[in-house]
Amino acid sequence: MPKFYHYPKCSTCRNAEKWLQKNGVKLETVDITQNPPRKDQLREILKTSGRKVTDLLNTSGEQYRLLRMKEKVKTLNEEQILDLLSKNGRLIKRPLVFDGKKATIGFKEEDFKKTWT
Repeated sequence: MPKFYHYPKCSTCRNAEKWLQKNGVKLETVDITQNPPRKDQLREILKTSGRKVTDLLNTSGEQYRLLRMKEKVKTLNEEQILDLLSKNGRLIKRPLVFDGKKATIGFKEEDFKKTWT
């Protein structure tokens, strides 16, 4: 069963969850702000999704701006970025959906169709 890392107040997350439920995907929901994925889980999500570490950043989020991540990211390596993300779920682009074999970052219906149906 895929883990659905989300922020309950996020409209994109709610839309993604509705889409998955409508398409018969059962989920284990996890509030990303209360229980962000561990560093090793984030590494596995990246490996599985084929994306780069910066794709995990919620660049439109308040925390990203407050912490001046746009500048910080330029000087951090992948491990340092993963460490920051594992400690602050509000920095992570959401939703993250991961079942150990497949992963998606964010919600694009086209990506969900390819991955979760």
